[in-house]
Amino acid sequence: MNLVEEIELPNGLVMQVWDASRSIAADTTKVELIITVPVTVAEDHFTSPEHFHKVTTVFGSEIAYQYKKERTFVISSNKEKVFNELLGDFRRYALPYLSKTSFPARFAISKLRDIIEHPYKYRHINRKMDS
Repeated sequence: MNLVEEIELPNGLVMQVWDASRSIAADTTKVELIITVPVTVAEDHFTSPEHFHKVTTVFGSEIAYQYKKERTFVISSNKEKVFNELLGDFRRYALPYLSKTSFPARFAISKLRDIIEHPYKYRHINRKMDS
């Protein structure tokens, strides 16, 4: 996996663009774009300190937004073109959302919502929080 670029967003976050493409056969490539945006969890993202504690106990003080898009069986000579198309689509449609000042708090709250709505996914950690 190669880091292609880092982009500082208007809200202070840094978006990392990764190329995880790999050769499938002599003339065929699986093109894979991975976007990561590390988000520091802050107590003011939540309405209560308990919610902050719950999220940081499960995920830590930094959580990463991650987006993956891939195309399989791309002719190897078209790899760069396809990768740039995937990245262009992401920039056009998702980058405005990630750039909003409200994104870090909304993302942190979405993780809290996942913990509350799907406690079975975190049951091993929830036992530690209850003790």
